[in-house]
Amino acid sequence: MSTLEDPVRVSVVIPARNAAATLGEQLQALAEQRGASAWEVLVADNGSTDATVQVAESYRRRLPALSVVDASQRSGAAHARNRGVEAARGAVILFCDADDAVADHWVAAMSHGVEERGFVASRFEVERLNSPTVAAAHRHPQETGLNPYTYPDFLPHAGGAGLGVRRTLHDEIGGFDETRSALEDTDYCWRLQLAGHPLSFAGDAVVHVRFKEDLGGDFRQLFSYGVNNVRIYRDYRSRGMKRLSPLAGPLRWAKLLLTAPKLLSSKTRAGWVGQLGWRLGRVVGCLRYLVWAP
Repeated sequence: MSTLEDPVRVSVVIPARNAAATLGEQLQALAEQRGASAWEVLVADNGSTDATVQVAESYRRRLPALSVVDASQRSGAAHARNRGVEAARGAVILFCDADDAVADHWVAAMSHGVEERGFVASRFEVERLNSPTVAAAHRHPQETGLNPYTYPDFLPHAGGAGLGVRRTLHDEIGGFDETRSALEDTDYCWRLQLAGHPLSFAGDAVVHVRFKEDLGGDFRQLFSYGVNNVRIYRDYRSRGMKRLSPLAGPLRWAKLLLTAPKLLSSKTRAGWVGQLGWRLGRVVGCLRYLVWAP
């Protein structure tokens, strides 16, 4: 970790909104980094009403090059990340989230990956911060490689909780799309790739990710993903994304309804409720964006 007087090579940007309960764990993980030099941390506060800012400020002694950035002008992780980059001093930008915890060589591994390849994604690990039941209820993204996009087939993508990019590339595409309330990271990955910058997997850069534990939170998140996936579909059909079969959605609805008995088991209930949220979100997205993609 550098001091404010040192030249900064790498900037770690953390969007945060009402993250007081988890932010300390992420900042402590960053304070314990090994093998990294000349880097800073920017917590982009997206209008928190809890003690998020106070938690961040309490880590100034352990993270001397830590800054809290006011990112309250517009709600959303996209805006917070963009404001963080604007305030950053590094040529390498790393993104992580306030409710996860990076592994102890993450900054060094991601920095190396960005300097070599330009645009990289972390490996996600799901066991450390989740109970076995919660982990089993979710798909495990990025454990072995980039996330494929299969509905319909398109470019790979990765979660914003562990991305690294050269600042020049971020600036080239204008950063994250602040009009997107979800899947802004998928859109970001695709715009960079379509601009000629491949996304690579940095398997040695690990992020311990935290899933939502309550059914309501999981449902709301998947619902939002469903709505925004329809927008993604509308926006990218003209950029090479294949068209969905008109029957694809109805067939998936039928499969979901046939597996409704999963609600009876505590081991499968959360996964089924999440998929219900996803499918209902897609219906709302069809109505909102005037496109058939349920």
